[in-house]
Amino acid sequence: MTEFFRVPTDQAPIRDQSRRWADFAEPRPFTAETLYGVEFGKGELANCLLDTCIRLDWEDLQCFEKVDCQFQRWGVTFSNAIALRPSNPAYPAYSGVMVLIGAPKSGCMEVTFLHPVRFVSGFVTASRRTVLTAFDRNNRAIVQTESSGANLANSDSHHSPNVRLSLNMPNIYRLTFNVFDGQLTLDDFCFGF
Repeated sequence: MTEFFRVPTDQAPIRDQSRRWADFAEPRPFTAETLYGVEFGKGELANCLLDTCIRLDWEDLQCFEKVDCQFQRWGVTFSNAIALRPSNPAYPAYSGVMVLIGAPKSGCMEVTFLHPVRFVSGFVTASRRTVLTAFDRNNRAIVQTESSGANLANSDSHHSPNVRLSLNMPNIYRLTFNVFDGQLTLDDFCFGF
């Protein structure tokens, strides 16, 4: 299942669009403005003039299905990703029951966009610190963020599972999620143009 929010660009000048997007970024649970429960921090997206924001949901995928081109019609492909219903309670899903794991090569996952995006976000649970890196058309790293450490559920970790990692930068063509010598899951991945 894929959900998207579209800002009506033909109905208002750009200055009004940014106000609408700022309204979209206000945390309001379970409304279309927050992509059906995916909340964003106040002002986090206020400076993004996105026409479309798409959230991918893994629930229609089969357990152990290799994920690559299933979401190509939405402009995104994956490498080294498998859909999974976690049996290990340390890796809970953020919503629903399915997640993507970095496999068969553990600890990494790659996302490629058919057209450049400006915003990406996803909920990650990992056995070690996760690094999310975005690359431009020439495969140069342009922006990076990371979690503060392992965030497994029911562990001695000081961090909750499903930490949201997000990047806001024009011309993102490719992403990598890396957990060095560890495992990771990804849920409720979204991106905006």
